[in-house]
Amino acid sequence: MKVNDLSKVLHSDPEILGGTPVFTGTRVPVQSLFDHLEGGQSIDDFLEGFPSVRREQVIALLQKSRQDLLRTA
Repeated sequence: MKVNDLSKVLHSDPEILGGTPVFTGTRVPVQSLFDHLEGGQSIDDFLEGFPSVRREQVIALLQKSRQDLLRTA
């Protein structure tokens, strides 16, 4: 999955969780991934808890986040 194509990774719609960014095709907030990682859980733990999210989506989101962070540093 190309990092630049975030429409396949995340989606925001006022009709879904009030516009909170979610993983595309799910109702899983993107914030949930960061909360799990911050709490010391692995990507595998996250995916086990949210089977509707694909590993490729998680990796693409993390890659995009890394690119954005390093570009501004």
